[in-house]
Amino acid sequence: MTRLHRLPAVYMRGGTSRALFFHQHHLPAARAEWDPIFLAALGSPDPNGRQLDGMGGGISSLSKIAVIGPPTRADADLDYTFAQVQVDTPVVGYRGNCGNISSAVGPFAVEEGLIAPQGEEAVVRIHNTNTAKIIEARFPLRHGLPAVEGDFLLQGVAGRAAPIRLAFLSPGGAATGRLLPTGRALDRLEVPGLGAIEASLVDAANPVVFVAAAALGFTGTESPSALSDPAHIATFERIRVAAAVAMGLVATPEQAQTTLKNLPQVALLSAPRDAPAADGSTLAADDMDLLVRMISAGQPHKATPLTGAMCLAVAARIPGSLAEALARRRGPQDDLRVAHPSGILPVAARTRLEDGALIAEEAVVYRTARRLMEGRVLYPGPD
Repeated sequence: MTRLHRLPAVYMRGGTSRALFFHQHHLPAARAEWDPIFLAALGSPDPNGRQLDGMGGGISSLSKIAVIGPPTRADADLDYTFAQVQVDTPVVGYRGNCGNISSAVGPFAVEEGLIAPQGEEAVVRIHNTNTAKIIEARFPLRHGLPAVEGDFLLQGVAGRAAPIRLAFLSPGGAATGRLLPTGRALDRLEVPGLGAIEASLVDAANPVVFVAAAALGFTGTESPSALSDPAHIATFERIRVAAAVAMGLVATPEQAQTTLKNLPQVALLSAPRDAPAADGSTLAADDMDLLVRMISAGQPHKATPLTGAMCLAVAARIPGSLAEALARRRGPQDDLRVAHPSGILPVAARTRLEDGALIAEEAVVYRTARRLMEGRVLYPGPD
């Protein structure tokens, strides 16, 4: 027998994604009991790919969960656990974080009274439990609450809003423990059906496999819909699976296909060139440093997953990587201007050499976020 359960929740936009936010104390103590709740709340699995019987939006960027709880580290204000819910299969992934949703965590904490910042700016130190990393969020306040209005324009989101500065501290090795999981900036990746292709396997904020778009027969200017052809999706998945094994995220291809469906992200890189944007305009080559098309959780992204963009910014500062080879040369303190289907995103990364090894110190990006709905989410479950 099943019935409808009611669970307190907040629906928030963070960057170019949306998620249901839950307080950890409202969820079962046993983590094994979370997955059925998250799947039912978002409407997964849906063989039609629409999640009409839940709060999901039918694409990976709209099928996310955030769980906020008390800090388990002395250097953090709170814990944040991210969950990526697959649309068409009953899989909930906890390996890796979502940078876009991370931008909504600080405002959520202030609005929920979990922290009480003073003055005109909030500084929230967030412990992401997925990666065991600290994220520092800074954003303006108005009457003690997160400011909504502002003049910051985030491509892919209509209108302007107050900016949120996100600094991912020591982002290297977020999932594997190593910035370069194979120890090399450039690998020859054996991919079934493709043979050996050059790839850079980098783990900063989230693990990403970087390949040259031209190596797969693409220009790098393709739209997400053009990349959504089933044959292309199958190719991207074979690359992802091979990279997951090479990076040590899983032991076998079968595990990557069944238990780890969202990592690593796949990035197709191209040198700067004029490219069409989703709004019909043209992105000029002179305004970008690198052109990217990213595939996240099996779907071509309409913008750039934030953790993927930060990983790209770090990768562009790794000598010998594909990103470093294709990117326009910039000064050590300059942003990397990443062109994606919805526009151009500036991302900053700081690295240093320590005992001959490259260390990623920080990756910084700006987002916006907004509380959209609050109340209770209803989901079917057993009595």
